[in-house]
Amino acid sequence: MNYYSPKNASFMLPFQFNTSLLKADLEKCMKFDFLKNYIPENYNGENYILPLRSMEGKLNRIAAIPGNIEKYKDTIALKECSYFQEVIATFLCKKETIRLMNIPPGGLIKTHIDHESGYEDGFFRIHIPVITNEKVHFILNDHIIIMKSGEAWYTNVNFPHSVANNGQTNRVHLVIDCIRNRWSDELFQSVGYDFTQEKKIEKVYSKSEVLRIIEELELQDTTETRTFLEQFKREQGIKE
Repeated sequence: MNYYSPKNASFMLPFQFNTSLLKADLEKCMKFDFLKNYIPENYNGENYILPLRSMEGKLNRIAAIPGNIEKYKDTIALKECSYFQEVIATFLCKKETIRLMNIPPGGLIKTHIDHESGYEDGFFRIHIPVITNEKVHFILNDHIIIMKSGEAWYTNVNFPHSVANNGQTNRVHLVIDCIRNRWSDELFQSVGYDFTQEKKIEKVYSKSEVLRIIEELELQDTTETRTFLEQFKREQGIKE
C-alpha cells in the first residue's frame, strides 16, 4: 500500500468561489431529498447527502466505488445548478462521485478513516464549504482544519477524521472526488505537496480493520461493492 505522510494530509487550494452563487445553487437543490449516510456507525443523522454525480446518475446512489469511473453520471440535481457545474469544471480532471454533504447544528460525524482515499492513491477529495460557521470542527489526524465558505480544501481521509457542528447553522459542503493527473500534480506542487514522501509500504490490516472494511462494504450492498468485497476478501485470504 501507499505511505501517507502527515506533511501531505491537507492543503487549501488556490481557488475562491462566489459564496452567493454557491448558496443560490444550494437553494435549487432543497427540493430534492437528502439521504441518510449508508454507514450509520459513522453518522446516523437525517438529510445528510444529496448526490450530484453518482453511479448511473441516480439520486438514490451515494456509495463511492473506486475503479468504476465510466459509470458515474451527473444527476438531475446537478443539471439544474449552473454555478456548481462551473465550480466542478475548474478541476481539470476526471471526477467520480460528487455530492452535497449536510451536517445540522449539533451533528457529529464520528472518527473514522476512508481507505485508499488520498492523493498517493491516485485520488483526491475536495471540500468546498457552501454554508458553514466558526463552530464547525473538522479534525484530521488530530488537527483542526478551519474551512471557510467558498474555499477549496484537499484532505487525505486515510487519516482519522471527524466533524462536529457545534454552531447554530447547517454545515453544507460541496464534495468532489477527483482522479489524479498531470494538471493536479502541478496544482498540488504549487501548494506545497511533497512528492518525495510518496512511497510504497507493506500494509497488514489488523483483524478488526478487516472486519470493519467488510462491514462497510456489506452495508452498501450494490453490484459494485459486492465485486469489490469479493476482491478484498481474496486479498486478505478470507474464504467463504
